[in-house]
Amino acid sequence: MFILKLLLKNVFRHKLRTSLTLVGLVVAICAFGLLRTIVGAWYAGVEGSSSTRLVTRSAISLTFALPLNYGQRLKAVEGVSGISWSNWFGGVYITERNFFPQFAVEPSSYLALYPEYRLKDAERLAFLRDRQGIIVGRKLANKYGWAVGDQIPLRGTIYPGTWTFNLRGIWDGAEAKTDENHMLMHWAYLNETIRKLYPKRADAVGVYILGINDPQNAALISQRVDALFKNSLAETLTETESAFQLSFVSMSETILVAINAVSLIIVVIIMAVMANTMTMTARERLAEYATLKALGFPPAFVVRLLFGESLLIALIGGGIGLALTLPLAAGFASAVGSLFPSFRVTGLTMALQLLAALIVGVVAAAWPAWKMSRIDIVQGLRHVA
Repeated sequence: MFILKLLLKNVFRHKLRTSLTLVGLVVAICAFGLLRTIVGAWYAGVEGSSSTRLVTRSAISLTFALPLNYGQRLKAVEGVSGISWSNWFGGVYITERNFFPQFAVEPSSYLALYPEYRLKDAERLAFLRDRQGIIVGRKLANKYGWAVGDQIPLRGTIYPGTWTFNLRGIWDGAEAKTDENHMLMHWAYLNETIRKLYPKRADAVGVYILGINDPQNAALISQRVDALFKNSLAETLTETESAFQLSFVSMSETILVAINAVSLIIVVIIMAVMANTMTMTARERLAEYATLKALGFPPAFVVRLLFGESLLIALIGGGIGLALTLPLAAGFASAVGSLFPSFRVTGLTMALQLLAALIVGVVAAAWPAWKMSRIDIVQGLRHVA
């Protein structure tokens, strides 16, 4: 208890310097945590993917569609337990700023492959019966204040015209990482309209989703699927759902590397600031440390004082920074809307924030502690602070 009181008194002996150091540490820990959360949110789609689902798309590019008649042949592939399909709709809700993913799907088979979408039975049935029906995730509904029964107008970009849909259900994710920020509609309704307006674009599928029972056979089943359509007019590329999601993340890999680098640089900068603070502190108290040694206190006691003071500052700043990260992350998530499927500060991120603060505290005190443990008592007593 005596040591703690002594440390607290020493820490706030120079209130302005300590306060400025704490502010810098808080900002650094907050920024580190927020940047780590952004990187984690970028990979949320990968983490939320299932090992029992494969995605089959055009081998050329996602912008090239696959024929609808591929579905029957895919069902016959050994190892495939179920199939569904989807098209990217790309509509605009009121203004271009209101971006969120929209997929036209085959409802019954699609929902069977995505059991993590928890939908009430009555809402599921209403969606299946209404060709103009849609369902959305809870976060998306909350963002725009939608309720079951609302009519949602979308202005088509890929498929021109104004499309009006009936909101028939709102799903909740089975886990925190489950995406609740997108919309599902009927592929058949979209296809019927396209057949009337643009017959050549009808009966086309953006991607097929394949259900498999044994994730260990994912590579083998993927090879079987792609071999089935080899040398056809529309060759396929089949991969696990996580690999499919990673293909999108890889497009921004350079940005993610830069964000990770910045988060580490921030910690290094505050480490240098903290080390300077502790060095100034040790220099000012040179005579005090020499007096302690003259009274018989061992060098280890001086070392413990400096490390204790540095760690106390680091823990206070790290704790405040950690506490502020949560509301900052919530505000950031609200600002970016549905850009990230899931945006939350994980336990790992919080642990890394505290670890970073402790490392800063230890490293900052290492040099001055070593110097003070080796001071000459006579020279120290002559020192004028």
